[in-house]
Amino acid sequence: MTKTTHEADVAFIQALAEMLREHDLTELQVKREYGEDDSMDVRVSRATPAPVAAPAAPMPAAAPAPQAPAPTAEAPAEDDPALHPGAVTSPMVGTAYLQPEPGADPFVGVGSTVTEGQTLLIVEAMKTMNHIPAPRAGTVKRILVEDGAPVEFGAPLLIIE
Repeated sequence: MTKTTHEADVAFIQALAEMLREHDLTELQVKREYGEDDSMDVRVSRATPAPVAAPAAPMPAAAPAPQAPAPTAEAPAEDDPALHPGAVTSPMVGTAYLQPEPGADPFVGVGSTVTEGQTLLIVEAMKTMNHIPAPRAGTVKRILVEDGAPVEFGAPLLIIE
């Protein structure tokens, strides 16, 4: 490996670490291809501090507090947008943009009818704008991200029905 390649790799890893910090992510994993039989796999992660158990304080002798009702499974799975069958998820870590450029109209809005392959939004990753296409035709029911918000791999972006 030449010194120039080594310096470029170090700069690449530093850029990944910076993205990790800027977007408050815990892990990034990337495969960088140099040629047919030459690549580099990079995994940058940040350890989260382990919770420290506080010593138990003695309880004063008092009347027992009324018990709160036990939590029930009232929230159906359909409230979780990631489990919705029409969820369009992010294929990468990056920043979501709802319009092609600042000040322009958004690609889609709630109630928009979309065709398969139509651009729904952009996810920017490492200065590359990646157009996210509609996986199927339908109507946009919910937009789950804000313009300029960081997104993680697999995060639900919007719902198409």
